[in-house]
Amino acid sequence: MRLTHLILALSLSAPMAMAVPIDDGEIFDALTQGKTIYFRSEGELYGAEQYLPDNRVIWSFMDGECSEGRWFARAGRICFVYEHDPLNQQCWIFDQGASGLRAQFDAPDGQGRVLEQMGVSDTPLTCGTPWTGV
Repeated sequence: MRLTHLILALSLSAPMAMAVPIDDGEIFDALTQGKTIYFRSEGELYGAEQYLPDNRVIWSFMDGECSEGRWFARAGRICFVYEHDPLNQQCWIFDQGASGLRAQFDAPDGQGRVLEQMGVSDTPLTCGTPWTGV
């Protein structure tokens, strides 16, 4: 009986300590829509993404330029395509832990960049002119 209680207690507390995978578009949308999420990489601000209705996003490296795009769920990943580079699909493996969202780029060698949430806001990104390619 004590073992049963211990197993139950550990199973109930485990999700709080572990990251929960986000591999479903509806869950991702519920966690992100209407928010601007700031991400860090290796302890430094990397950029921010504003999540809009209809799976639309705006990304910025916080340099005043923004890139509009769309996201979609595919094969357990959340993938993004941006208007400035529509042939380059970027897929990420997302999870949520105690400190927020974490995303690892789905690189072929498994060594993709890791982004961690460092802040969240309801305020839209401030963008200069839209990204214009050459």
